[in-house]
Amino acid sequence: MPNEQKYEEAFAQLQDIVRKMENDEYSIDEIAVQLKEAQRLIKFCKDKLTKTEQEIQKIQAERE
Repeated sequence: MPNEQKYEEAFAQLQDIVRKMENDEYSIDEIAVQLKEAQRLIKFCKDKLTKTEQEIQKIQAERE
């Protein structure tokens, strides 16, 4: 089974990118690369949260 990235790790990476952008730690060339990575991380986190919410709703529906 492939090693899947964890939500907490992805969120920490996203926070790091944001912090570095706010502190102007990236060159112009790096900004585009980091923005793409931030978009990927945002999508991953959003998908993970959506999936978890659906699983919780399914469990709650089964209990009723």
